[in-house]
Amino acid sequence: MTILFSHPSALVHQTPAGHPERPDRIRAIEKALANPEFAALKRASPPEADVAAIIRVHPAEYVEAMRAAVPSQGLARIDADTALSSGSWEPILRAAGGAVAAVDAVVAGKAKNAFVAMRPPGHHAETATPMGFCFFNNAAIAARHAQQHHGLGRVAIVDFDVHHGNGSQEIFWSDASVMYCSTHEMPLYPGTGARSERGAHDNIVNAPLSAGDGGTEFRAAFETTILPRLDAFAPEFVIVSAGFDAHTRDLLANLNLTEPVDLEQIRNFDHRCHREIGRGRDQKWVPRSGEPPPGAADAVCITSVTTVSPGFRSPLSTSTLLPS
Repeated sequence: MTILFSHPSALVHQTPAGHPERPDRIRAIEKALANPEFAALKRASPPEADVAAIIRVHPAEYVEAMRAAVPSQGLARIDADTALSSGSWEPILRAAGGAVAAVDAVVAGKAKNAFVAMRPPGHHAETATPMGFCFFNNAAIAARHAQQHHGLGRVAIVDFDVHHGNGSQEIFWSDASVMYCSTHEMPLYPGTGARSERGAHDNIVNAPLSAGDGGTEFRAAFETTILPRLDAFAPEFVIVSAGFDAHTRDLLANLNLTEPVDLEQIRNFDHRCHREIGRGRDQKWVPRSGEPPPGAADAVCITSVTTVSPGFRSPLSTSTLLPS
């Protein structure tokens, strides 16, 4: 079973007119998931995150600075791309809280996986730097919660946004207990994500794609680079930064994934995480930045209702990996 975490406050966070990270992203997800085929999907409201969960990743001073930067009216520009509105603080906290709640639900066995449909996104947010539409790094907060609250050891973050998750990479660069894996277009904002960027403990796995690449190259990146490294790392928990802007219709980048053929590989990845990386390897999905292209709703459908088959003996390993 999959749990969907969403809340109307995601529509209240406003950005400048014409901005690609806007409430329509959530509306596209809601429209897709209103189809009858998703009637059995369990839905839950994400709570506002406790500051204690956020400061596992971001310094308390930074958290307070972000809260203080929220304007009483209008917009407050953080940088050329990133802005806060008067209604931003609640969805910021609920986006982080949804990530935490999703971890709790999966660890407790209430769901096989979870999908958090909230905004603003998070994977560009570094330890003490907001950027790229992002303020708090929700995937990183989820990873730290899995470790420090639930006692899990090895956590993996897999990111298929068209833009590299520089924030997730920076936060875990020197942490051998977290593996960050990314497919992304390069060169492209934010300029990080080269194959040579491997982390202090060889725990960063970048598989950059070139402008014009499509499903063949995307699948090859997973099959030849990411899945073998995940198998060797043997994560106890997998967090997916699920950006849909690698779709061919996205106007801000130049990758050419399509649905259903190419983006079906994302659902296959969900299956293979549970089968090949080991029994009991749990997952949560955290949507990332990027305007939803016309085909994004189908991509959401693919990723949000995947099922799992734990207990598969890995063809990439000599032994079956068991839960800790």
